[in-house]
Amino acid sequence: MNEKYIVLKLSYTFNEMEQLVFPVVLLGTDDIVLVDCGYPGSLNQLEEQLRYHDVEPSILTKIVLTHQDDDHIGAAAEMKEKYPKIQIFASHIEEPYLSGKAKNLRLQQAEEMQKLLPEDQKAWGEQFCDRFRSLQPLKIDGKLYSGDVFDWGGGCEIIETPGHTPGHISIRSLNNEFLITGDAGVLEGNQLIIANPEYSLNIGDAKKSLEKILSYNSDRYICYHGGILKE
Repeated sequence: MNEKYIVLKLSYTFNEMEQLVFPVVLLGTDDIVLVDCGYPGSLNQLEEQLRYHDVEPSILTKIVLTHQDDDHIGAAAEMKEKYPKIQIFASHIEEPYLSGKAKNLRLQQAEEMQKLLPEDQKAWGEQFCDRFRSLQPLKIDGKLYSGDVFDWGGGCEIIETPGHTPGHISIRSLNNEFLITGDAGVLEGNQLIIANPEYSLNIGDAKKSLEKILSYNSDRYICYHGGILKE
């Protein structure tokens, strides 16, 4: 086991195509932290992956959510229900959307786009909206701010990387050993690019956030979509 972090791999099949995502476990003195947790229904996969890496799920202390999209937060409610001692942390900006105090921004975007879809795509669009409508509100136990420092992963800090969503966060190792990008950057063709730029809620901020994470010149960029880029 890496003494600082573990990269998990979850697999999904949509329209006969495989999609992989890569949550991360950060190890600290008092905490074992899962960063993002897959689509709804991922509990079994998560448990299998954790045990494969010799981490018993019941010893997780926290889940950190980088932002409000369903492929990042979907299994949080399942984890909390089965392991109620787990605390859920997220950006102070994302908290209202995760807790149900405010309507999920991705759902708002999808509902607006639904009005513009051609008739033969409306059924797909409605299914996408229903995915977000069915998400369970989450009680956020701790709010994260840019510059917050923890001993997770040998020492790390929270960095704000808005654009994909307004409260998106990434996590940077203080010694630049790794940077967990969330959706501020995805790995494609051996380079970091903006995740689904056409769906970024603020493309200008998304570009600045990508430039920001690249400026750290981290040894490894751990991308939720795409895996690990080694510099």
